[in-house]
Amino acid sequence: MTRPHRPDPPPMQTNDVRIAAAGTAAWAVALVVLLIVGLPSEDRWWLWVCVAGIAIGLFAVWYVPRLQAGRARQEAARAAEREAALREGPPDPSPGPSPERPEDAETSQAAGSAESSTDPKRRTAD
Repeated sequence: MTRPHRPDPPPMQTNDVRIAAAGTAAWAVALVVLLIVGLPSEDRWWLWVCVAGIAIGLFAVWYVPRLQAGRARQEAARAAEREAALREGPPDPSPGPSPERPEDAETSQAAGSAESSTDPKRRTAD
């Protein structure tokens, strides 16, 4: 017996900038500790690891808000398109794949080519 499928929960809201800033601060603390402790010359590369972590973290603090704003704009545009489509009325009941799901078009094309290759009446001379 199969269980009924429950809908997926909504994505959890997180503060990604705060997470990136915390990681950047952790790398900065690690750099300060390594500078205070003093490393042998063969282990100085650890300083550059910390510097790279700080640089990537600062980039993330700058980039994440722009990424989230772009995603919000895209979602708003999609919602506006859905609203406009609902106002126009039901879609035309024409046969064939819907333009909203291109994977349906690929599936139907693949099925059509498979049918034509297996159906002896549809075969063409090579």
